[in-house]
Amino acid sequence: MKNLTIDPERLWDDLMQTAKIGATAKGGICRLTLSELDREVRDWFKAQTAALGCTVTVDDMGTMFARRPGQRTDVPPIGMGSHLDTQPSGGKFDGALGVLAALEALRTLQRAGYETFAPIEVVNWTNEEGSRFSPSMIASGVFAGVFTRDWACARADRGGETFGAALEKIGYRGDERCGAHRLSAFFELHIEQGPYLEAAGQDIGVVTGVQAMRWYEMGLVGQDAHAGTTPMPRRRDALLGAARVVAAVNACAREHPEAVGTVGILEAKPGSPNVVPGEVFLTIDLRDPDAAVIDRMERYIGETTQRIAGELGLEITLKPISAEPAVQFDAGCIAAVRAAAAISGYSSRDIISRAGHDAAYVSRVAPAAMIFVPCRDGISHNEAEYSSKEQCAAGAQVLLQAVLDYDRQLSERYGG
Repeated sequence: MKNLTIDPERLWDDLMQTAKIGATAKGGICRLTLSELDREVRDWFKAQTAALGCTVTVDDMGTMFARRPGQRTDVPPIGMGSHLDTQPSGGKFDGALGVLAALEALRTLQRAGYETFAPIEVVNWTNEEGSRFSPSMIASGVFAGVFTRDWACARADRGGETFGAALEKIGYRGDERCGAHRLSAFFELHIEQGPYLEAAGQDIGVVTGVQAMRWYEMGLVGQDAHAGTTPMPRRRDALLGAARVVAAVNACAREHPEAVGTVGILEAKPGSPNVVPGEVFLTIDLRDPDAAVIDRMERYIGETTQRIAGELGLEITLKPISAEPAVQFDAGCIAAVRAAAAISGYSSRDIISRAGHDAAYVSRVAPAAMIFVPCRDGISHNEAEYSSKEQCAAGAQVLLQAVLDYDRQLSERYGG
């Protein structure tokens, strides 16, 4: 059905309006999950969907589901959405585009008076970013049975507040058990967060899967010492050890053509200019389409850190906190995205996601796929992140078409 067209101006206005909630001086957003700013944007989303006649439910991990009814109440809804939380120095489009484009798709259906066969839902997942409560994608992970709710709610931020306490504080702990919400399928629109679509001059990325990724936390313990009086040979400098670990992560990732390795957090204590650091905490993020490559990187880092520990007189612990296998999305959902791009008149190419997304976890319990649009210079998790009004509109149009195509398939399957 090609005659339903989203409104690019309205979508762009929503993106710019919500970007004011947590706006930073450099044009980005700092809207950490379960903060008061997160509550504010959730309230906005709830009001917008309620105005369309949607029923909004919230599960006990804080994930929001805004449902527009369809012809059949016995068929699980088709979900579309993403997340509204951001990185500390995030951009206007990461996550928000997926939720707001889904909202625009609902408005388009409502304006046209179009009745779908299955109910359609917009989903706002909690804590996709993992910047406050690690690891990322906690709520969709509980939804898919990867994490237990008790474990997730016990995760603490760097200030010691737990996920569960923060959720209660902002008033978004719902009654529905996380994971009880059934979906016929799930589609997630997202900026690519990489340079490949832009470099190829393609409008749409048909995401066929997600690469494997693992997260670790590392602690290095040496000895605090006076910076002026402690001879270099007598030092047990934890920060020096951490610097060598950072270099090792970078070096091992460069040994594999598609691998990436990142130390994203590094905290040294006691944090005084004239004290040799005796303790360091850091995180490691390893990714590659092939899990065997990550196995080799993990072994290398483990062996290297033990050597560093021996050379510098440190105690080093490496703790895995998240291990995600490579994901292959549902063939039927992928076909719906590919057909939607074609009928909407956009060029497309198949692509693997190199970042984690909620759709990867959801794919364990429901058919799922993703849609990518280009972002300028491949920059994301940065206040300079940018996709044009036209690119955002193209993604929203393909999202709507894909959902309508899948809805048609459900109608045929159920004999509607």
